[in-house]
Amino acid sequence: MAAPAGDDPDSLMTLTTIFCLRNLRKTMCYQGFKNKLSLRSDIFLPSEICDKLVSTYMEMVHTDNNFEPEESFFQLFSDPRSTRLTRVQLREDIVRDKDLEAIRKQDLIELNLTYCNSLSSRSLKTLMCFRETLVSLCLFGCRYIFYRRGAPLACSEDTEDEDCPVSRQALETDFNFQGFNRLRLLNIEGLPDEVDVETLLKPLKCLTSLELANVQLLGTAFLTQWKDRLASLVLYNVDLSEELVSTVVELLHLRHLDISRESRRASLKFKMTRKILTSIVQRLVNLVSLDISGHMMLDNCTVPHFEEAMGRPSIEPCKSSIYPFQELRRPLQFLGLYDTSLCNVTHIPAQKVTGSKNEEQVLNAIEAYMEFRPELAHRAINQLFDIARIQHCSQLLRALQLVIAALKCHKYDKSIQVTGSAALYYLTNTEYRCDQSVRLRREVIQVVLNGMEQYQEVTVQRNCCLTLCNFSIPEELEFQYSRVNLLLLKILEPSRQDESIQRIAVHLCNALVCQVDNHHKEAVGKMGFVKVTVQLLFSCDQVMEFSWSALWNITDETPDNCQMFLNCHGMSLFLDCLEEFPDKQELHRNMLGLLGNVAEVRVLRPQLLTPQFITVFTNLLDSKADGIEVSYNACGVLSHIMFDGPEVWSMEEPQRDRVMEKMWDAIQSWDVSSRRNINYRSFEPILRLLPQSISPVSQHWATWALYNLVSVYPNKYCPLLIKEGGVRLLEKVLELESSQPETKDMASKVMEHCENFKDDPMETNDGQEVNYGQRG
Repeated sequence: MAAPAGDDPDSLMTLTTIFCLRNLRKTMCYQGFKNKLSLRSDIFLPSEICDKLVSTYMEMVHTDNNFEPEESFFQLFSDPRSTRLTRVQLREDIVRDKDLEAIRKQDLIELNLTYCNSLSSRSLKTLMCFRETLVSLCLFGCRYIFYRRGAPLACSEDTEDEDCPVSRQALETDFNFQGFNRLRLLNIEGLPDEVDVETLLKPLKCLTSLELANVQLLGTAFLTQWKDRLASLVLYNVDLSEELVSTVVELLHLRHLDISRESRRASLKFKMTRKILTSIVQRLVNLVSLDISGHMMLDNCTVPHFEEAMGRPSIEPCKSSIYPFQELRRPLQFLGLYDTSLCNVTHIPAQKVTGSKNEEQVLNAIEAYMEFRPELAHRAINQLFDIARIQHCSQLLRALQLVIAALKCHKYDKSIQVTGSAALYYLTNTEYRCDQSVRLRREVIQVVLNGMEQYQEVTVQRNCCLTLCNFSIPEELEFQYSRVNLLLLKILEPSRQDESIQRIAVHLCNALVCQVDNHHKEAVGKMGFVKVTVQLLFSCDQVMEFSWSALWNITDETPDNCQMFLNCHGMSLFLDCLEEFPDKQELHRNMLGLLGNVAEVRVLRPQLLTPQFITVFTNLLDSKADGIEVSYNACGVLSHIMFDGPEVWSMEEPQRDRVMEKMWDAIQSWDVSSRRNINYRSFEPILRLLPQSISPVSQHWATWALYNLVSVYPNKYCPLLIKEGGVRLLEKVLELESSQPETKDMASKVMEHCENFKDDPMETNDGQEVNYGQRG
């Protein structure tokens, strides 16, 4: 049987790197002077390891909530005699000028700085340290790197220069790439308009790849200085002109050309024509990749439908449905047609096409534009959402991996988080589940929780909560159990007014505490779950039944949580709900189930022993709500109270004997073959009521409960009763003179069921209990 998609294990290198980063002080480092992290003197790390450490560190900082950044991490790589860095990729605001300065002695070959908005012109000076070795440089989205920080006088004396604000007026004008003689690949986005691109780039004599995005070009002739060697040119969102196109077609060695744009930009003066496109194809004969996304064709350059070549879609240039591409010598490897009408034609001479016509084009668009074109990736993910929701996603693994990668890459981009989380909801539903590995589904959970932490916005929270509902709870969420509970508790705070999200969050919380051990329940209680849920119940009727069900589950055999419920005025809430909703059967069952948990705690029972509460419980014995469940639970509460003996019954009304009579009457009215909306994991609270003579009615209730469960669900409850020593305790019931004949009769029948089960363990029963409430 083939492994589910995406189940390849991490490499040993990856696992080791993650372990070392989580345990730096136990592996390669020690706490030095002023608690500064320092590398051990006996360690030398080659570039393969150092590069991996830095890239994994950056990924963990942005995607792992449990990973804390190290203040002096980059200082570990300050000395090339013990650490060697060659290829470094840094992203987002966490990267500061001093981090780059820390590695200035390294002989870097490749340096990628992406969305590093905390960098100032100090980092331009640091770049000069790498000029003799640097081959590839990316400065994408570093908005302030060409600006100096505010004057020192603007900062207090104890404030580092890095904490001073960047001044938009203090433009760095002296920097250029003089001396970067080995630089071959350069990517710059968003240069200030005041920076002269020609002056900045002129010293670079050996460029083979140049990417200029959102840059204003005053002239174009300077591009020809690389006409004999430039193989790749990207001019994304650069205002095109006939002059610029004329210059570009002189760069005869180009293999990749990107002149795409975001079609929704305000300024769209340039219009792509059939003549211009034909000129590009005819002159740049070495092209294997072309991107003209976002351009609207001024005149018709497509073959009329009735004249198109017959047969299946073809990538042969001669059959191209786009006239200019019939001039191609061979199919392109890549053709960007996203947000153009050209992507809809039949015959496109390219192996990979971006567009919106079908799933393949949309996935190609997400892949191509994810890192440096988030505005386009966002729209493509939105189209993938429609495909997954309305049609069927045929490339599930690829789609999931791309959406996960986009959410990780753009954790701080709200639009990506909204569309990505919505797409994940449909890509993880039941239809696709069997094709997904444990590892892949865990990755989905991680990015969903990242989104919930980063954005309190309603849409993101709703999408993320709905996506979590697609998982088996609590099993698939257990590896992030505390984290997911804390996030859900934030949603449940009464100050949050979106009741639809709170309803989903209560459902998730209920599922999370329904089938876990008491340790987990106690931990969630300490997080504040009981308090927050009770507060929510006081203010919101829409989550009433789910919330009481969740409280029922979390108080099960957890005395501390039961105490919290009482401390939070839970009994007042119980009375209010009973009065406000007299006909809500499921609500009554859930409330009585919770109070049954409270009644099992001996030290808390005195708080239930008041005339008001005893009267309410006694009246509920006659309830026919939800079959026998409400009456059964009310009788269970009273059974534990009666077990404490007559000496604790200090009230005159209602009388203890009269309440016990009503309990007997209620038990005798129940049908022992009733199917139950309850799920016991342990009989311990029931078994403690058996071998005693203080309260025969409590003993009778416990025996009836066992008789009902082993009769209707023998496969489940006979083994449980045998395992927990219930048969021996039932024998003691038969020995006690105080036991009533009816009780002894039922006890014998329970023992008989268990004996029969041991003789024939293959006995089957098609009755299935509904696990609304979790017990024991």
